[in-house]
Amino acid sequence: MSTFLITGTAGFIGSHLAERLLAQGHVVVGLDNFDAFYDPAVKRANIGRALQNMNFTLVEGDIRDGDLVAQVLRDSRVNTVIHLAARAGVRPSIEEPLLYEDVNVRGTLAVLQAMRETGVSRMLFASSSSVYGNRERVPFAETDSVDHPVSPYAATKKAGELLAYTFSHLYGMNIWCLRFFTVYGPRQRPEMAIAKFLRAARNGSTVTVFGDGSMQRDFTYINDIIDGVTRALDHIDGYEIVNIGGAHAYPLTRLLDLIEEVTGVTLERLHEPVPAGDVKQTVADTRRAKDLFGYEPKWSLKDGIQAQWEWMEKSDEG
Repeated sequence: MSTFLITGTAGFIGSHLAERLLAQGHVVVGLDNFDAFYDPAVKRANIGRALQNMNFTLVEGDIRDGDLVAQVLRDSRVNTVIHLAARAGVRPSIEEPLLYEDVNVRGTLAVLQAMRETGVSRMLFASSSSVYGNRERVPFAETDSVDHPVSPYAATKKAGELLAYTFSHLYGMNIWCLRFFTVYGPRQRPEMAIAKFLRAARNGSTVTVFGDGSMQRDFTYINDIIDGVTRALDHIDGYEIVNIGGAHAYPLTRLLDLIEEVTGVTLERLHEPVPAGDVKQTVADTRRAKDLFGYEPKWSLKDGIQAQWEWMEKSDEG
């Protein structure tokens, strides 16, 4: 049994991960500031099940408060930090770059410094496929250059990876950075594409399609992400960067077609220009994850959409 600190525990990925680790018999301490980026009531609902488990403790606070993070690490005798907390979203980061830098860079540095001060030496850091920028060659491999991020959000995620390397080098910390590729499923953040499109199908509203619909994404179902994270936890040693994705790209038009198949609703589509900061395509090379800890994505996009739609209908979400 281990004790994990999950930052951003009330979010989409964090709440699912907390439940999985608790089910495995571990102790989980969750840190979350319930930021108003989206309705904090949604986040509180996310962790409702975890709060019923005696091995879960919720701490309300900000990752930028290094003294608080250090206190939590000491008091709870944490073995490993899973650092998911971040200001999310490519497009909003263009409007508020200073806030994104403050939360994602200074916040990550505060967590790393608290770990150093308390002797906690193991971390998984949630990075993003956005660090790859507008690459033409696919699939995206961890050895590819990530020197040209096209949004402040992407730049902050690359900065987090660099800080993780620095602390690993200086203090012998074992830190793995997992680059997540477009995660979806039950509890997905409400501003993300699949959540928005499913709400549109449910409410009969128009969906906005950026560009001609040829933009491609590697969509990764939440269960595959959680499988990847929990497998990685058993192998953290030294410093690594690892992709966690679905290993298959789908154009936006195909995504919408699948949503129509699942919901039985024909979506009215409104085309608008592609926003600044959006990339043309993402697709993960997951060979390193398979080699290091046996990761293989199992969920098809249609099955994942079906599961998210059924959850939305059952939970009255949206």
